[in-house]
Amino acid sequence: MTRISIITDSTSDLPHYTYQNYDLHVIPLSVVFGSKTYIDDGINIKPEEFYKMMQSSTEMPKASQPTPGNFMKVYGSLIKEGKEIISIHISRKLSGTLNSADLAAKQFEDDEVNVIDSEVVHMSCGFMALKAAKMAKDNAKKEDIINEIINFRNKINAFFLPKSLDNLIKGGRINKIQGKFANFLEIKPILTLKDGEVSLFKNTRKWELAKKEVLNSMEDLIKGQGKLVVSIGDVFSKDDADSMQDEINKRFKPSQIIRTKIGIVVGSHLGIGGLNVTFFEDDDF
Repeated sequence: MTRISIITDSTSDLPHYTYQNYDLHVIPLSVVFGSKTYIDDGINIKPEEFYKMMQSSTEMPKASQPTPGNFMKVYGSLIKEGKEIISIHISRKLSGTLNSADLAAKQFEDDEVNVIDSEVVHMSCGFMALKAAKMAKDNAKKEDIINEIINFRNKINAFFLPKSLDNLIKGGRINKIQGKFANFLEIKPILTLKDGEVSLFKNTRKWELAKKEVLNSMEDLIKGQGKLVVSIGDVFSKDDADSMQDEINKRFKPSQIIRTKIGIVVGSHLGIGGLNVTFFEDDDF
């Protein structure tokens, strides 16, 4: 029996089938939209339903992190089973989720819960949690798991393609004046994650050029130093995700492609039509 449990949060957007055979647990964030609060678990509301509502509203949904009590409930239950916990979460610079996890962890003994700032979001965080869960299933030591996932983070590349900048502007991720100017010029930025924050990777003109540039940038970054694993996420944009998957298969022949629906927390910021491509090379994954 695995003695180490892995916890992550719903902004990792891990499809359930990828972790159902591991001791990996997902604590959901929630989104306040209008007068209602929706849990980001894919059950309380399907992403497609949420995005249909978002399309017809000018209001910006607001994410809400789990409380320390939410974490304490999960931690306490697992510790009673004799488990030690590694809790891996969305970047501290993007959400207060890690603060809640830290406060909860302090209610237990020092060696019972280790909280890790992934410094990333979406499948970059998900892949870190999944890597940790695989190692835990193989009975790796806790210290070895923590060291490995920190090193593993440096192998992961992520590109976010917003089709519109409106929600990123409303959510404060992009300067309002610069964002409106970019929209006016039809600039389609490719965003990435750097030092725990959303960062500009490259500006392009037009949507189709942005998708092509992602593929070209992947070609520059893929070194052939291990099995290539790719995830493709979309915000209500299945056709674009399908075409991206076809092109990635043709050009790079990855060992694995994971398709995921971007959850309502990340999707609220990326906006309708947004895409994500996350990838890494690792023979041991």
